[in-house]
Amino acid sequence: MGERILVATRKGLFDIRSTRAGWRIARTAFLGDILSQAMRDPRDGTLYVAQSLGHFGAKLQRSDNDGKSWHEIAAPAFPKSAKKNAPSVEYLFSLETGGRDRPGVLWCGTVSGGLFRSADRGDSWTLNAGLWNQRARKEWAGGGFNVDKPGIDTILVDPRDSERIVLGISTGGVWQTADGGRTWRNTSRGLYAEYMPPALREDPNKQDVHRIARCAAVPDTLWLQHHNGVFRSTDGGESWNEVATIRPAKFGFAVAAHPRDPATAWFVPGVKDECRIPVGGKLVVARTTDAAKSFKALSKGLPQSHAYDLVLRHGLDVDGSGERLAMGSTTGHLWVSENAGASWTLVAGNLPPIASVRFA
Repeated sequence: MGERILVATRKGLFDIRSTRAGWRIARTAFLGDILSQAMRDPRDGTLYVAQSLGHFGAKLQRSDNDGKSWHEIAAPAFPKSAKKNAPSVEYLFSLETGGRDRPGVLWCGTVSGGLFRSADRGDSWTLNAGLWNQRARKEWAGGGFNVDKPGIDTILVDPRDSERIVLGISTGGVWQTADGGRTWRNTSRGLYAEYMPPALREDPNKQDVHRIARCAAVPDTLWLQHHNGVFRSTDGGESWNEVATIRPAKFGFAVAAHPRDPATAWFVPGVKDECRIPVGGKLVVARTTDAAKSFKALSKGLPQSHAYDLVLRHGLDVDGSGERLAMGSTTGHLWVSENAGASWTLVAGNLPPIASVRFA
């Protein structure tokens, strides 16, 4: 499992394959373009790439032949009726497939706080009005990516029920729907924002959710990397408990959940918001295997001196076995672990800054 990694970077797509000789770059595409996401749809094998082309805006590309060729498809955009009060879609922050019982359905979260759905493999997109029309949306603020506009960085479709979806919004908290997006509610109870005044500390719309990951086999177990800590939920995200044991720091962006073991998860800690580098210049991955009772800092194969790698929200992934992980940093380093993070191998060290890694 997990013998292919799609790496979206600031200067193109790198399709990396596992061979007998080790991991190798098998194919490149869109060299020179800023990419935010790259994804393979496990339902039909289609590949998707999200571009951020500055003056030309956000674009989507699709390949129906495993990356041999690509063609542009529709990108999420606000309808004319929403233009008066809606910003433009600047960045395609998260891209996910619908459930296995929803062939062709895609979901896309954007910087601007708009959630979009496609029912035809990206040929057309519809703004989710149920979320966009929430009064609380006016209270959302910019996260780390953009100081002015919120971004939907996480979309989790429940494997048991495609109508149930969890969103992570930076900054806007955790939101859920049980009816395919017609209605939404904020489920940020237990989160707190230490950067806010005391009266707003627990305000659900002030929670800067960096990333959420779900245990596929036990879907009610969710792990959340917040701007100021790590949290865990065992009731499907209805409530959250802070993890006080993570070391060496509680700040970070990325999180990966073991697909079968609800007690295991991985994080990549950094010093703090104002100093986004590894603690002490030593890059480590923090892993718990006992439901956050304790964490171990895994460092074998990772740089332990003058390391300034930042791993972004989508820069860490785990395959279906739970043994193989991939991690990419803003300094263009890509590592793979074959033993659940116990040790790491540098696969590529001269890539452009990495926005997203995903097993395909």
